[in-house]
Amino acid sequence: MKIVKVLPLMAAMMLTGCVSMSPFYDRPEAPVASAWPQGPAYEQAALNQAALPDWEAFYTDSRLREVIKMTLANNRDYRVAMLNVERLRQAYNIQRSEFLPYLAAAGEGTHTRTPESLSESGVAKISHTYSANLAMASYELDLFGRIKSLSQEALNRYFATEEGRKSARVTLIAETANLWLKLGADRSLLDFAKMTLESQEKSFQLSEASYKAGAIGLLELNQAKTMLASAQRAHASAQRAVAQDLNAMGVLVGTQVPEELLPVKVEKVTLAGVLPQGAPSEVLLNRPDIAAAEYALIAANANIGAARAAFFPRITLIGAYGSAATDLGDLFTGGTRMWSFVPSISLPIFTGGAAWAAYQVSQRDKEIAIANYEKAIQVAFKEVADAMATEGTIEAELKAQADLASSTKQAYDLAQARYQQGASSFLEVLDSQRQWVSAQTGLVMAEQARAASLVTLYKTLGGGAIDAQPKEAAK
Repeated sequence: MKIVKVLPLMAAMMLTGCVSMSPFYDRPEAPVASAWPQGPAYEQAALNQAALPDWEAFYTDSRLREVIKMTLANNRDYRVAMLNVERLRQAYNIQRSEFLPYLAAAGEGTHTRTPESLSESGVAKISHTYSANLAMASYELDLFGRIKSLSQEALNRYFATEEGRKSARVTLIAETANLWLKLGADRSLLDFAKMTLESQEKSFQLSEASYKAGAIGLLELNQAKTMLASAQRAHASAQRAVAQDLNAMGVLVGTQVPEELLPVKVEKVTLAGVLPQGAPSEVLLNRPDIAAAEYALIAANANIGAARAAFFPRITLIGAYGSAATDLGDLFTGGTRMWSFVPSISLPIFTGGAAWAAYQVSQRDKEIAIANYEKAIQVAFKEVADAMATEGTIEAELKAQADLASSTKQAYDLAQARYQQGASSFLEVLDSQRQWVSAQTGLVMAEQARAASLVTLYKTLGGGAIDAQPKEAAK
């Protein structure tokens, strides 16, 4: 058989179309309601735009945008997520390479001494053999789609990891925005705690002087001391909260954030753009974690094809073409050409149930992937519904808290005036002050929640998943 006849035969066999044995993929129905929740809690949270705006357009504060950019550039968890994507991309390339034969140039020299007792001439001799060839090692013809199925599985694992990176990006953007807002709120609380402490120190000094002068009793002095201690505790707690926010910011962003990019008080962040409309099953598919779960399901579906193909014959080819000679100088001269071609076929007959068990494992893996996909959609629906409920009620809560803070401040001022006129006790002043401090603290927290509400809704809808520069496609 001539090598010139073998090579076209091999090429024809390699180009033979393989049959995929993976089941037809049909996306499972979304196990959630066909419409978003309705009711008083959702009336102010309408979704009325076709697409989510990019995060740089959504967040209008230039300081916050710069901090988010720093996070995406320096956060170590996000860096690991990107490296995992690259790792899976190369793993897919490794798997895909099995579609092509592995060719390698090989050369060897063999030197053998034959002893006198084994030599035909009765004289010991030394022989030399040299060879150089191009070898193809164990190339499998994918007639039943085993390699194709494994390649599809690896490709979709890569896609799932890429969507996981996008999900990490969405989370990072929202965490950065919320931590930035929390720092501003805690700094406002620290300023208020400091003002309250200074006021209590002055009040206690006056009470102490009044006690020494006999104008008030020991009970009122202890009440004033109690309020001073409470203000000292609140001030220390506020200092700790700000310090911990700055520490958390350093870890999240991955580097020190310049002070000029940080908020000095609770921020009323303006968020540009509105949010998308549509049925939950349509809107939720924009979330990268949902896409990642579906890619994992598709990968599990492809793995079933590989498990099915294991029941069918595997055809492999091994070949080599080159030269061989007994003298190194004659290696590439005429008459030294050599070749070998070794096709083989193997059909599993008895595997001790391993092939059937592997097929059953692939089936269970797909069922697990379906359950994970459905749960991901249910969790996403809940998160969006919760965020919509917050957005629908937070404005009313903020207004009520502002009214409460205003009324308690007026009550505190009135109690002070009544006490100075002798019309009420000092205990009434202390009680009204506690109510005012609590209401003012609640107002700061409500203002932070108002700013964070749309941040959370934007995140739960998958906002911020798209990169400014598209990533290179898998090769």
